[in-house]
Amino acid sequence: MITAVILLAGGCNKDDSPSANTSYDLKVKDVLGVSGKVTFTETTSTTTTISIELTNAPAVSNHAYLYMLSTVEDGEVAQTLNAVDGSGKSSTVVNMAYGQLIAYDGCVRVLKSSSETNVIIAQGDIGGNVITTTNKTFTLKTVGVFGVSGSALFEKRVNGNTLVTVSVTGTISGDVYPATINLGSTASVGGGPVVKVLSNVDGTTGKSYTNIRKLDNSTLITYDNWLVYDGYINIYQAPLSAGIVISNGNIGSN
Repeated sequence: MITAVILLAGGCNKDDSPSANTSYDLKVKDVLGVSGKVTFTETTSTTTTISIELTNAPAVSNHAYLYMLSTVEDGEVAQTLNAVDGSGKSSTVVNMAYGQLIAYDGCVRVLKSSSETNVIIAQGDIGGNVITTTNKTFTLKTVGVFGVSGSALFEKRVNGNTLVTVSVTGTISGDVYPATINLGSTASVGGGPVVKVLSNVDGTTGKSYTNIRKLDNSTLITYDNWLVYDGYINIYQAPLSAGIVISNGNIGSN
């Protein structure tokens, strides 16, 4: 969820000016029960205050960062924020304009204490990476006797990029399953060429999350392009090089 507010300052002081702010949800990742929000407030024309409020967070100092790219990607740290204290709060003034941040290709993550920085207690997409309500689901059917089936959800981001979530049942806990988007349809003789390698499906959860900006040949592609794309998704038994398809389904114009 994203909310945007214009706060009007009271009085007649000519130095008073509107203070714009936008809030984004921070959701649980590795520590159950943690949630909250991050709010960007315009401080000056070139600076922004980033405020974090968490509920049910560990009552210790938790590290917070503004990252490049989305929550399903391994982006680099763009800004180190002040740590979230035991009350679940943090406030940091950064040298980035408010308008830049609310369109930013990034995310905010709160990590556990300095001894466990690999544990994400809450995270959320911000700016251009916010998920809109526009989406399309495609069916993935089982192939052969493997018994793996499910769906692929394509969701449009504010910036036009696409979050693809594969959800299947019938996988084996602990295993991983390669996934690709191919050109053509599931009926293509010999199979169509791979145009995008997706993140592996986790056999324990049956899930895979991939943010798509471009195809593997660097061709830019938007959510709207996918709706008319001549393609299909394959899920494989590992390794990918073996080419053993266990589930697939047409997407786009197919």
